[in-house]
Amino acid sequence: MSFVTVKNVFQTYGRRPIIERVNVEIEEGEFISIVGASGCGKSTFLRLLLAQETPTFGSVSIAGAAPATEPGLDRGVVFQRYSVFPHLTVRDNIVAGGSFRRPWGRFFGAERKAAMARADETLARCGLDHVADQYPATLSGGMQQRLAIGQALAARPRVLLLDEPFGALDPGTRLSMHEFLTELRAETLMTVFMVTHDLHEAFKLGDRVLVFDKPRWDPHDPNAYGATITFDFDARDGGIPFQALEEKTHVLQAH
Repeated sequence: MSFVTVKNVFQTYGRRPIIERVNVEIEEGEFISIVGASGCGKSTFLRLLLAQETPTFGSVSIAGAAPATEPGLDRGVVFQRYSVFPHLTVRDNIVAGGSFRRPWGRFFGAERKAAMARADETLARCGLDHVADQYPATLSGGMQQRLAIGQALAARPRVLLLDEPFGALDPGTRLSMHEFLTELRAETLMTVFMVTHDLHEAFKLGDRVLVFDKPRWDPHDPNAYGATITFDFDARDGGIPFQALEEKTHVLQAH
């Protein structure tokens, strides 16, 4: 049984279709890169996975549970813009990420001391332990994005959603963030979905690369049809389409 199941999903805004007939199954622990032209529904698909939006038709389920109607703690998200709390120190941002599961959203007494210790461990892993008492505004873009990912991880999500997380970074910082994300993924075994416009980045980081595009196009009405997954590449096998792997295996076994 797949971990994430997207079944016949359509999403329409008013009379404008965004995505249509989207079907995909994802195993737990896979890293899924999502690419495609602007306006092809990539971020919409991410919001459906987050349960920030409900599909017009179809369903999205995680771990066999009923489709969610709102975001939950099993899903973390990091956007291109640094989604951290500017009024909190770096350490307190990590503590805040872990406090989302608390009844009052806060730690007290011995629990807060333990939460601070866990935050320092996370910051060490993120390479930010030396700026724990500073505020986000004093950090570089790459450091702020590390903080945003660390904050998302502190909530211990089963699924991490990344929407162009490195798009605003310089090339050197972007490469270091690739290494950082690869290390974190190996340690946590989370299922990751990442939207990116960088094909090299998509195939470098992803196990699979989903391509969103519009298979139908009306030149007189460009908004007449929605996008869907037109290709599903397995980046672990030289870019061979994922849906062809089972058939390929059967052929090899037959010989």
